[in-house]
Amino acid sequence: MGKLKEKYFKAGIAEYAKRLSRFCKFKIVEVPDEKAPESLSQAEMDEVMAKEGERILAKIKDREYVYALAIKGKERSSEEFAKEINQLATYGHSDITFVIGGSLGLSPEVLKRADTQISFGRFTLPHQLMRLVLSEQIYRAFTIINGLPYHK
Repeated sequence: MGKLKEKYFKAGIAEYAKRLSRFCKFKIVEVPDEKAPESLSQAEMDEVMAKEGERILAKIKDREYVYALAIKGKERSSEEFAKEINQLATYGHSDITFVIGGSLGLSPEVLKRADTQISFGRFTLPHQLMRLVLSEQIYRAFTIINGLPYHK
């Protein structure tokens, strides 16, 4: 969700995107955040998440294997994540999509569309920082798969 504003996040993600280019086609697709005031009723929060969810789902193709980043998702070690990515590619899922939600999280519709949910712990992180962390972990997974020394 949303655009990156801070130069240091942009620079970090650009570096991992460059490194990943030797292993895969890495692309970031942004959808606009839904404008929402600070205090919302549950119904208003549900409406914001639903609108953001529609924008997200419009970008996902049927053939894509979708990871939804969610606090309640399954935590994985870097090695487990690498093994999973490798197995997906081996069994025909070469189009993998990771979805990071807005400040309210992901809509039930997006979570339902996801093939799996992944958690990077119970911390709440800004989506810009999560995008950097995710980019690094995808790069780490490819270095593990290819037996490169970066992981150690």
